[in-house]
Amino acid sequence: MIRINLLPHREQKRAARQRQAAFLAGAVAVLGLLAAFMVHAVLGAQVENQGARNQYLEAEIKKLDSQIAEIKILKEKTQAMLARKQVVETLQSNRAAAVYLLDQLVRQLPDGVYLKAIKQTGSDINLQGYAQSNARVATLMRNLESSPWLQSPNLIEVKAATVNNLRVNEFSLNVKLTPPVPDMDKGKNTKKSGMVSRDKTS
Repeated sequence: MIRINLLPHREQKRAARQRQAAFLAGAVAVLGLLAAFMVHAVLGAQVENQGARNQYLEAEIKKLDSQIAEIKILKEKTQAMLARKQVVETLQSNRAAAVYLLDQLVRQLPDGVYLKAIKQTGSDINLQGYAQSNARVATLMRNLESSPWLQSPNLIEVKAATVNNLRVNEFSLNVKLTPPVPDMDKGKNTKKSGMVSRDKTS
C-alpha cells in the first residue's frame, strides 16, 4: 500500500531552521552580553586599581615634596652658617695679616731705609719712604722678595728729595702679601703715617 505524506514538510523544515537560527542568535547575544559584562568588570577592576595606585603615588609625591622643602631649608641654613663661618675666618685672617705685615716689614727693612706711609688694599701693599741711596732701595726689594709673606716687589718711582736738610731718595713701591688672604673690602685702606726704621744695633 502506498503512503502519501500530505503534511507541508518544507514549511516544517523552514520553521525548524528558523527556530535554530533564533536559538543560535539568542545564544550569541547572551554570550556577547556575558563577554561584555566580563570585559566591563575587568576594565572596572583595572581602573579602580589604577586609581588606588594614583592616590598612593600622589600621597608619596606630597611626602617627597615636603621632604624636599625641608632639605631646601636645611641647605639654606647650612649655607648661611658657612657664610658666617667664612666671615669669621676672614676677619681672623685679616687681623693676623696686619700683624704679619708689620713683622715682616720690620725684619726686611735694611739700614738706611725709612718708611713714611703704608697703604694696604686687599693683598696689595704700597710702601712709601726714604732711602739713603738707590742701592738701599734695591736691597729692600731683594729682602721683600726673599720674605715668606711678601712677594713680587714692584718699584713705582724713585726721586731725589730733601729731608731735614739731607739729600735722600724718596721711593714708592708695591708688594703683595702672601700666603693669599681672603679678599678685603676695596676702598678700605689702612694708612700708617710716621717713619718705621730698624736701628743698626737691632
